[in-house]
Amino acid sequence: MKNDHPVAHRRACLRIVLGLLVIWFSVSFGCGILFRDWLDANAPSIGHAPFGFWMAQQGSIISFVLLLVIYAVLMNRLDAKHGYSESK
Repeated sequence: MKNDHPVAHRRACLRIVLGLLVIWFSVSFGCGILFRDWLDANAPSIGHAPFGFWMAQQGSIISFVLLLVIYAVLMNRLDAKHGYSESK
């Protein structure tokens, strides 16, 4: 395993974190608050709840958990690429 310059690893980490934060903000703030009325009118209902309401209550939490899994996978790949993995 090569051990690249730590600054390159840190920059790649920040790109991943900022990208996932933008997605999280878009889903939670955008779908849950800004576009809730539009989603209620134009998207199909989930159960007996309108889609915008569902995204505000459950969808943002589910997307946050998925983003945590994506973060773990991406960081493991990045650590292995830069020689910081925990496996021997």
